[in-house]
Amino acid sequence: MMGRLYQPIGMIFTIFLLWFAPAHAENMGDPQGIVKDASDRMLKALKENKAEIEQDASVVYRLVDDILLPIFDFEKMSKLALGKNWRKADDLQRVQFSNEFRLLLVRTYSTAMLEYTDEKIDFLPLRDDLKKKKVKVEMEILQAGGPAIPMALSMYFDKSNEWKVYDVKIDGISLVTNYRSTFADEIRNGGMDKLIENLASRNEKVKL
Repeated sequence: MMGRLYQPIGMIFTIFLLWFAPAHAENMGDPQGIVKDASDRMLKALKENKAEIEQDASVVYRLVDDILLPIFDFEKMSKLALGKNWRKADDLQRVQFSNEFRLLLVRTYSTAMLEYTDEKIDFLPLRDDLKKKKVKVEMEILQAGGPAIPMALSMYFDKSNEWKVYDVKIDGISLVTNYRSTFADEIRNGGMDKLIENLASRNEKVKL
């Protein structure tokens, strides 16, 4: 069951990698500006490290850690991905799950980075009120010879006054919701500890 989840989100990760990096102070009030700025920085990093990546594919782990991860709220994503099962988990299980979930995303992103084929992004006008501290940054992924793919990043303004990503939708499908249903099935069939064990096993297999 876990395998069915990872295939359809490969496209998400390939494109996702282009966007995120720690925000500059001047962009803190503009989530869309943060995304656009990060796109340039990630592309630059890919180009500057191309030769090194060709020699050692695991270099992408470092790039993802340095550029991509700081914009994510993994605790919030973990809570949303587990839903009611987060409340049922004990403190140790929460820590173990969050660590494995984070590692899963890092390794999946890193693998997808190697498959990037220079797709283009068309950003749509920001429609949400920033004062509400929750926005959706909407865009379309332009494919050569194929239809545009709608995509939206759910972001919120956290207590540290930074915009953080907590979900992504591609073609109307939520990454968090997909994980939630899959994780719920795993917990129902084997319990929380079994889910954590399965994630750890998956992480080992995704190593570059």
